[in-house]
Formats: sequence, C-alpha cells, structure tokens
Amino acid sequence: MGWGLLRGLWPLHIVLWTRIASTIPPHVPKSDVEMEAQKDVPIYLSCNRTIHPLKRFNSDMMTSDNSGAVKLPQLCKFCDVRSSTCDNQKSCMSNCSITAICEKPYEVCVAVWRKNDENITLETVCHDPKLTYHGFTVEDATSPKCIMKEKKRAGETFFMCACNVEECNDHIIFSEEYTASNPDLFLVIIQVTGVSLLPPLGIAIAVIVIFYCYRVHRQQKLSPSWESSKARKLMEFSDNCAIILEDDRSDISSTCANNINHNTELLPIELDTLVGKGRFAEVYKAKLKQNTSEQFETVAVKIFPYEEYTSWKTEKDIFSDINLKHENILQFLTAEERKTELGKQYWLITAFHAKGNLQEYLTRHVISWEDLRKLGSSLARGIAHLHSDHTPCGRPKMPIVHRDLKSSNILVKNDLTCCLCDFGLSLRLDPTLSVDDLANSGQVGTARYMAPEVLESRMNLENVESFKQTDVYSMALVLWEMTSRCNAVGEVKDYEPPFGSKVREHPCVESMKDNVLRDRGRPEIPSFWLNHQGIQIVCETLTECWDHDPEARLTAQCVAERFSELEHPDRLSGRSCSQEKIPEDGSLNTTK
Repeated sequence: MGWGLLRGLWPLHIVLWTRIASTIPPHVPKSDVEMEAQKDVPIYLSCNRTIHPLKRFNSDMMTSDNSGAVKLPQLCKFCDVRSSTCDNQKSCMSNCSITAICEKPYEVCVAVWRKNDENITLETVCHDPKLTYHGFTVEDATSPKCIMKEKKRAGETFFMCACNVEECNDHIIFSEEYTASNPDLFLVIIQVTGVSLLPPLGIAIAVIVIFYCYRVHRQQKLSPSWESSKARKLMEFSDNCAIILEDDRSDISSTCANNINHNTELLPIELDTLVGKGRFAEVYKAKLKQNTSEQFETVAVKIFPYEEYTSWKTEKDIFSDINLKHENILQFLTAEERKTELGKQYWLITAFHAKGNLQEYLTRHVISWEDLRKLGSSLARGIAHLHSDHTPCGRPKMPIVHRDLKSSNILVKNDLTCCLCDFGLSLRLDPTLSVDDLANSGQVGTARYMAPEVLESRMNLENVESFKQTDVYSMALVLWEMTSRCNAVGEVKDYEPPFGSKVREHPCVESMKDNVLRDRGRPEIPSFWLNHQGIQIVCETLTECWDHDPEARLTAQCVAERFSELEHPDRLSGRSCSQEKIPEDGSLNTTK
C-alpha cells in the first residue's frame, strides 16, 4: 500500500523526519547499532500540505557490508515511463519530481531512454542489479554517474544506465564524448571503424535479403492463405524478451506484454493438457519453446472457436491496453489467429498459474485468516485498478468493468494472491459511449452473481459508474465464498457457492430474481463468524457491497483500503472509508 501511494500521488515531496546515517562506522558498539536498527524511524510523505505516514524503517530494510556498516535503501528518481524532450546528445535532466526510497537496500537507480517513430520516453526506477531489466543486464551498478549505454532492440533506439548514488538517475549522460578529453579523436575512430565495416556489412545484408526472399517464396507455397496474414493484428512478442511466467515469477511483468505485434510468425507452442472449459473457450496448459528444443516456459493458452471471434476480440482489445498491467490482473503475452484441421481458431496466450481458479482452490482447501486477508485484499486491488481512470503512477487510463466476476474467473497465484482473468464480457467505459451504446451491451454475466439491478434490467445508463457497482456486488459474493472457507470462524463446512442451498447448480435468471429481488435474499452470515474481529470487519464490508441500493455500495478502492487496515489491527479507524459510496452523479470526492 505504501509503495502504491508513493508512486500514485502527484506532485509529492518526501520529508524525512529522521534518517539514520547511510553507514555506521565499525567502531560503534554492535549493541548500539542493533538498538538503532530496531527503532521505528517514521518517514512521511507530503502532498499539498497534508502529511501522510508512508513507511517505517526497521532492521529488515537494512543490510550490512563486510566492514559491519549498516546500509539504508537508496534514494532514486521514480517516474516509470514518461514522454520526454531529452535527446541522446550529451546529457540532460530527467525532470522527474518523484523521489522514491528503494524497496531493498541493494537496489540501485536505473534510467531507460527510448525513441521510436511516435515519441521519446524516459523511465526512472529502482531495480535489483542482479536481475535483468527489459531483457538486458544492468551494467555499471556501482557507478556514481548514470552513463547511458545503447542496447540493440528492434524497432526503436534504446539506452539504459545504472548508478548507486542518491538521485543519480536524475542527471543522465548519453556518451563518453561528453566526458572525454579528446572528442575529435573519438569521432575519427568511429568513422574509420564504420568505413572498414561497410564491405562485410553489405555482404551480410545481401545474404539476409536472399534468405528472406527464399523464406517468403517457400511460405507462399505451403500456405495458400499467406497473403491474408498481412491483415492480422497480432500482439508483440520478441525472442529476446525475458519472460518469467510460472507461479510467483508470474508477478514480474514481461516487457512483451500488452503491446501490438505485426509479426507473421506464430509462437512455437505445444499444447499439453486441458485445464479449463467455459462458455466461449477452452484453456490449455502449454509449452512455449525457447531457442533450444529442450528448454521451454509453461504458459496458458485460451482457444476460441471460429464462432466466438467477438469474445476473443473483446478480450484481446482489453488486454492490449498497456495501462491494464497490474500484479492482480492476469499477465497477457500475445494473441494469435491459427488455422488447424478443425478450422480457424483464435488464441490468447497468458501466464500460467498452477493453483487454478479460486473456486477450485476453495473447494480443495480450508484457508487461514492470513490467507483470507491476502486473497481478499488482492482481489479488491485488482478490481480497483480495473475501475480506475488512472494508473498508480498517475497516467490516464480507460476505466473497465468486468461484468462477469465470479470465483471461477479469478486465478490463485503461488503466493496466495488473486489475479483477474476472463475479460470476454468486459466493457471499456469510454466517455464517448452514448446511452444507446450502453443499452445495447445487454444483460450479461452469470445469473448467480448478477446484481439486483442487472437481474431486473433496470440499470442507470445515464451514469457509467452504475456498471462498476454491479462488479462490487459480485465481488461481495466472492468475498463471502472466501470467508465461508476460513478456519478463523470456527467450524468450516464444505465449499458451497453463493445461494448454493437455495438454487440449483446453474440457476437461471428467473430463479435468481425470486431469491434476490422478491425475497431480498443474500448468502447467510452465521453469528459465530462475528466472534473474530477481522472476520467481523470483512462481513461488514461485504454486506455494504451487496446492498440492494447500488448507490449505497462501497467502491472497490474503499474495500482495498479496508483490507489494508486489517494488516494493522491496532490502527483500525472504525471504517474510515465506509462513507465513500459512489454518489448519484458518478463523481468521486477526492478531498479529505
């Protein structure tokens, strides 16, 4: 929560009340060092004259070097990806006004400059030098200056630098020419080298052109429909991307994700086992082969038949939004059109999570209070990001509503956090959409999880926020499912979906109308659940989320904040955000 707040507030200034010296000399008695390391030193974040507690230093945030000195995390400029007027001549300033405290003591400051046909961007972050970044090794991690080095990357000019001095990635240097004592000699060397490389370079280009022509000619013979492949809109996936997909590692977003690709080459994927089947598609566990035949990465492939092109396109378009990327939303790799013996198919290729969907996980496992807190908090954060009109870094983003939230459309990651999937019925809340456009979106979703106003087809189409309110209702039912399988409440019964004792396995809309509209029914909350303070707060929250009146429901962001408070029970504020309902005019009051 602290890091999201740090990167999301704009503009901001970090105010350090107290900062321990960056190193503690070896002659200081060890007991004194330990006492200082155990003290909570508050760091506060100032935004528009309001002070917010951000994080507390403790011994877990410090490391010791070989001399016994204690080191604190580095301070770096942290503005993620931004448009820039900086060219790659000599040096320039990042113009980033956000200074971040790195999460780990060994992280260093990194800057990335990119130029393509459309724009120039500059990215400033903290990063672990032992890990690759954008698929490249982080060099010069101990340097006091951020000296850019060019990296080979298709389709764009790409420079990256690293350094290990406070805010050193604010001033970026593009070439040794800037600091060299004899720049003219350097230019002469470059010119001579370029001339000497021209003959072999010309031969290499000729060989590549000949090979390409042969490949194209051969492909035309093998595939009669080759010409039509030029019109495909595929997602970007390059061979040099560092994809880390399975289990916990899926949290690390690939540099390939959520970009458009115009390559005609299909990925070397071998389908393995069928792991899921829904109304529109089947999901397979698959192997994505690497450069050598024996190496592969495990991915998930969602295959739509030809008849479900619309669902595939909707989900592909949702995933293609670069601003959708979030740790609690399924990581998307690419989309493909494939021709098989059974006809044309449409593929979505994503990260694979071995624990399966939330419904399957709750059926097989009883969860602890800590598990419930992690699952519920991550679910709320994912939905809040989906609904938000900006990213955590402040960039504008198109709000999206899921419209089919249920436990089988939520995956469980290896660290027991949730990520949302299955966006085939999702809707982008484009402000240009008319009331007629929204009305034509239809009554969609799964009947068991439909909000009262959806069952009754009486949504307020004048207010796009009403679509978010239906997602919040569905989220409340999923939170109830989690709570019903938590051993902190005492006796835990076998898994049962919401309204499981009142309707059949796949209830129709009319059956749900009887329970939800006529009887005003909701899943039962036994009184003994309320004996646990944390469970009591969760029950209060989900009760407010499934309120019959859409305007009375909480926002997903408010639910995320409540779960964040549950991490610190001693600081519970008596539902500080319980009044943050979605107003009738659809606007959210951001003033405190």
